Amino acid sequence: MDQHRDGRTAFRVLAAVSFCHLLNDTLQSAIPSAYPIFKGAYHLDFGQIGIITLTNQVTASLLQPLVGMYTDRRPLPYSLATGMCFTLAGLFLLAIAPSYAFILVAVACVGIGSAVFHPESSRVARMASGGRHGFAQSIFQVGGNVGSAVGPLLAAFVILPLGQRSVALFSVGAAAAILVLLRVGRWYAGRRTRRTHGSPVGAALPRGKLVGAVAILVALVFSKYFYMASLSSFHTFFLIQKFHVSVRTAQLYLFLFLGAVAAGTLVGGPIGDRVGRRYVIWASILGVLPFTLLMPYADQLWTAVLTVVIGLVLSSAFSAIVVYAQELMPGRVGAVAGLFFGIAFGVGGIGAALLGQVADRWGIESVYRVCSFLPAIGLLTALLPDIERRAVAGEPRAAGS
Repeated sequence: MDQHRDGRTAFRVLAAVSFCHLLNDTLQSAIPSAYPIFKGAYHLDFGQIGIITLTNQVTASLLQPLVGMYTDRRPLPYSLATGMCFTLAGLFLLAIAPSYAFILVAVACVGIGSAVFHPESSRVARMASGGRHGFAQSIFQVGGNVGSAVGPLLAAFVILPLGQRSVALFSVGAAAAILVLLRVGRWYAGRRTRRTHGSPVGAALPRGKLVGAVAILVALVFSKYFYMASLSSFHTFFLIQKFHVSVRTAQLYLFLFLGAVAAGTLVGGPIGDRVGRRYVIWASILGVLPFTLLMPYADQLWTAVLTVVIGLVLSSAFSAIVVYAQELMPGRVGAVAGLFFGIAFGVGGIGAALLGQVADRWGIESVYRVCSFLPAIGLLTALLPDIERRAVAGEPRAAGS
């Protein structure tokens, strides 16, 4: 790995963590993509399907902030590779799981791997950013979004025709990620003695205003990922039931949505660097509302179009939210990344479990009618402090790692 001077972006490091994020999230997304197999093989209802997602994502959710807080004080450069070993073990367990309970244990192992990977790799991305924090977070996160899009596509052509045991084939990706992350860890170890400097803006805010801003960001992440859970966990079932498409066709539609999510993530961070993160958050969360309101009543073609638009618009917010929060709370890069990635995972898991119950009781189409109003929470963005204006007015921001 090349080691750049302060102020220069270490592109090879960013590419490495983005590539590993791609591999990690490809493996993660193989789990929900295999739900139709699990549902038939183990005679599961929608509620039990939701519990699988809940187990995976809440495991990751609870651990990520703790990992981030610990490594803010005691950096662990090689923890990235160690975390991926848990993912590798979880995939092997999932491939041979003889029962529903065993599936839950396997997806919990994969959740532990993500709990370690996300806050630490987000920290590495910021270290390598050269001050272009939004750009670096977008490059890092787009790897995960591409992986989430590729996972269902691979599942459609690998897991669905070959069955549950073919999940073990995905362990090749985990092994490759371990090798790359060992090199990233070596670069990280060479940088770990440098003290992290954050923006002084967050420290200058009154405590009540700071807490309020974080609470608003949490609400925005809730609205985004609760809605995303409806699409990532149940969209294939929605398409199959409403339009009578095949499982493979439904997986391809899901791939289109997740590909749009990747594209939206890529542009959100750089735009936030240029025009301000509040504007990106505002346009992303609230701007998607008209499309979510229309989707439950659209025909098959317009459902596909609307899900692509929703993916593009809604996904552009997360890079801006993470960087905005890191600037609100300087010196807590890992804790902030762990908190918001953890919330994203946790809300996704809880959302999947609750929406599974909604689908069982009132039908799968009701899920999308209920969730269509969630982006209205984006109105809260108006209450966020304009920290970019504060910086221009004389509170300069340091390019922290």
